[in-house]
Amino acid sequence: MTLITLLVLATLIILKILLVIVPMRESFVVERLGKFRAVFQPGLHLLIPIIDKVAYRHEIREQVFDIPAQHCITKDNIQVEIDGLVYLKVMDPQLASYGIGDYRNAAINMAQTTMRSEVGKLSLGEIFSERETLNETIVREIDKASKSWGIKVYRYEVANISPSTHVVTTLEKQMVAERDRRADITLATAEKEAKINMSEGERQEAINHSVGERQRRINIAEGRATEISLLAQAQAEGIAMVAEAINMPGGNKAIKMRLVDQFVTELGTILEGADISVLPSEMARVKGIFEGLDQVTKQFKG
Repeated sequence: MTLITLLVLATLIILKILLVIVPMRESFVVERLGKFRAVFQPGLHLLIPIIDKVAYRHEIREQVFDIPAQHCITKDNIQVEIDGLVYLKVMDPQLASYGIGDYRNAAINMAQTTMRSEVGKLSLGEIFSERETLNETIVREIDKASKSWGIKVYRYEVANISPSTHVVTTLEKQMVAERDRRADITLATAEKEAKINMSEGERQEAINHSVGERQRRINIAEGRATEISLLAQAQAEGIAMVAEAINMPGGNKAIKMRLVDQFVTELGTILEGADISVLPSEMARVKGIFEGLDQVTKQFKG
C-alpha cells in the first residue's frame, strides 16, 4: 500500500514537471536550452524537464495602464498637469519577450513623451476642445513605435487636465469678463432694436399724419370748390332773376329804389364806423350818383 502510494505521488510529480497548463487568458514563451522554442497557447502542453522552461508569461487580454501625471507647457506658455490611460494588447508574445525589455514601461514612457510633444503644439483652449484629436495622435505615435514590441495600442484617453491655481484664477476672470461682454452686447443689441422700432413707429406715425393731413386738405379744397361753384351758380341765378325783373313793367324803378336804399344803408354804416365825420361838399354829386345807378340798371335791362 505504501509502495503504491509512493508510485502515485512520483507519477504526479513527474506529470507536474512534464506537463504545463496554460490558462485561457495567457500565453507562455518556452525556451529550450536558453533559446526560443515556442509559444504555448491556452491548453495542456508537454515540457522536457531541465531542457525546456517557461521563460515568459504574457497576458493576452487587453490591458490598461495608468499614465502618471506630468507637467506640460502649452503653446501659449501655460503649465498644465496631465495624466491619462493607455489601452493595449499583446499580439505577438515572442516579440513582446525579445523585442523590448518591458513593453509596459516603454508604452507608458512613449505616451508621456508624445503627450508633452503634442501639448506643446496646442494652446490651453485647444487642449480642452481638441482632446479627441490629441488622443488619436498619441495612439498613432505609440502604435508606430510599438510594432516591433509585439503589442497593439488601441486607444489613449486623457484623464485629467489640471492648470495651475494662477491659471485657473485667470481663466475664471476671463470667463467673467466674457460673460459681461456678452451681456453688454445683448443689452446694446436690445437697445438698438428698441430704437429702431421706435423710429420705425415714429416714421409710420408721421406718414399716417401726413396722409391724414393731405386727405383733410383735399377734403377742404373740394368743399371750397363745391362752395364756390354753388355760390357762383346762386349769383348767376340771382343776376338772371334781377335781369328778368328789370325787364318786367315797373322793374326799372324798383331796381333803382333798391340800389338807392342799399347805397344809403352802406353810407350810413361807413359814417357810423368812421372816426371823422364825412359830409359831401357838393350835394349836386348825389344827383350824379343816382344817374350812375340809372346807367347800371339800363345795362341790366339791356
